[in-house]
Amino acid sequence: YNKTFTFHGVVMVWFFLIPSIPATLGNFLLPIMIGARDLAFPRLNLASWYLFVIGGCFTIACLLLGGVDTGWTFYTPFSTMFSNTVVIRCAMGVFVTGFSTILTGLNFIVTTHKLRMPGMTWFKLPLFVWGLYAVSLVMVLATPVLAMTLSLIGLERIAHVGIFDPALGGDPVLFQHMFWFYSHPAVYIMILPAMGVVSEIIPCFARRKIFGYKFMVYALVGISVIGFFVWGHHMFVAGMSATATLVFSILSFIIAVPSAIKVFNWTATLRRGRISFEAPMLYALGFVGLFMIGGMSGLMLAAPALDIPLHATFFVVAHFHYVMVGGTVMAYLGGIHYWWPKITGRMYSEGWARFAAI
Repeated sequence: YNKTFTFHGVVMVWFFLIPSIPATLGNFLLPIMIGARDLAFPRLNLASWYLFVIGGCFTIACLLLGGVDTGWTFYTPFSTMFSNTVVIRCAMGVFVTGFSTILTGLNFIVTTHKLRMPGMTWFKLPLFVWGLYAVSLVMVLATPVLAMTLSLIGLERIAHVGIFDPALGGDPVLFQHMFWFYSHPAVYIMILPAMGVVSEIIPCFARRKIFGYKFMVYALVGISVIGFFVWGHHMFVAGMSATATLVFSILSFIIAVPSAIKVFNWTATLRRGRISFEAPMLYALGFVGLFMIGGMSGLMLAAPALDIPLHATFFVVAHFHYVMVGGTVMAYLGGIHYWWPKITGRMYSEGWARFAAI
């Protein structure tokens, strides 16, 4: 059972949710939207693809041939002391894939800064480009922390250096700080491009300009910045001080503000619009509804009085999946349908697409 849900978590987080929208829609649409011929570093882009494939094949081979029973979080001291599964090899696969993420983020940042067509100022960029830019900042700044954390797990298991394992004089709570410093921003790596996709689809099918464009931009950037300061809300039961618990709780409530701005602005865009319910719009509306449920349950978990009794329950699992599946996957499918004619030159079957969306 542990190996099965670890397989699910590792594949879904690092090999679908994080790369899905930037690697497919982002690579294709970013140059088109800013008037560039290609990304700034095409060869670097190809290298990131090779790294992704190599890391993915290696990780999935490890999961299939031996399996890992630590959960996708690789929590210590279980991953360093007690697990007899192929933890090191699986961590190496994720480590290699992390460099693919960093290279993609770097490429998007340089492209957005340097290759915009003449006259395209920052506040003329499409919101999808802003979503890619905000997520690229998080990719470049947060992913190296994951790489360092996985390297330290390997060092501890192979060389028995006391870093996280209390039997060797290490501190397992240090691992939680390092892992969640990456993994909570990783949630925004998954959701920010999705927000950009939905911000393109809703105005199109409501036949209105996006309501509050500048506020939407500030909200995207605000989410990416504040996301670096809320990792501690995953650790309310880890022996954190009352002061740290209070600070992380307040910051977790604050990050809900830019998310709420986006939901209010999408709703205001729909008001008095001439709405048509094609397949991309159905997915976008599904995103908004499910993301609201996930966001509201996240607000509950930001309160320590509720988070502590709900910690490690299916409430947390449901919160995460409402945001990730109800959010990222819905937006990804909406974006695939929305830009499918642009990508392929062919129109999908609207009837079957609506049936699938419903």
